[in-house]
Amino acid sequence: MTPSQKKPFKQPPRKHHPKGLRILYEDHDIVVVDKSNGLLTVSTDDASDNTAYFLLTNYVRRGNSKSRNRVFIVHRLDRDTSGVLVFAKSPQAKQYLQDNWATFTKKYFAVVTGTMPNDEGLLESHLAENSALRVYSVRDQKAGKLAKTTYKVIKARRGLSLLDVGLLTGRKHQIRVQLADAGCPIVGDRKYGEAVYGSKKMALHSASMAITHPHTHEPLEFSTGIPKRFEAMLKH
Repeated sequence: MTPSQKKPFKQPPRKHHPKGLRILYEDHDIVVVDKSNGLLTVSTDDASDNTAYFLLTNYVRRGNSKSRNRVFIVHRLDRDTSGVLVFAKSPQAKQYLQDNWATFTKKYFAVVTGTMPNDEGLLESHLAENSALRVYSVRDQKAGKLAKTTYKVIKARRGLSLLDVGLLTGRKHQIRVQLADAGCPIVGDRKYGEAVYGSKKMALHSASMAITHPHTHEPLEFSTGIPKRFEAMLKH
């Protein structure tokens, strides 16, 4: 059966829906979820079954352990970053999405400590990674990869700022590093900032993403609201 002859997609029973993941969209080619904070995207040496990849692979198999259905990794979110995460259902869909990834629009929400230098602006630097897997800014442009991040202050209160953040490039940890470099680390980021205000969860959320469908090439946009815990940080 060719893609154009595919039957209409039928949502599976809710009993198969994975915990820690909210299904935002699904068809024959992709599945898009809202990932919870604390859930890995893929396995590590310490965790193999409590990951978005593992849970979604079980999900697309509909409880049939003999099924050959699976999902394919397109991109990743850090364990402590919540929000929109896209998976492909075939190697072809994965390749298309990754080939066009730089053209897609990605927006984040973040709560940071302190006050940004301007109400909105562009953060630009070259980033490198050391042997301890820590990303840092370098002055030598040849020693790092260019990273660009836009920001806009939505609200500021009690020494915290809620930001609307846009990714113009897709470097590892670029939002976390560049906001820390600006003197406003993300709340709960123990790697590049401090776990301030008693927050054990990092306040970074993949809020929305606009892509083109790998088969139909139609524009699609997936979005979530500002997490309630972000709003609560600025209120209490």
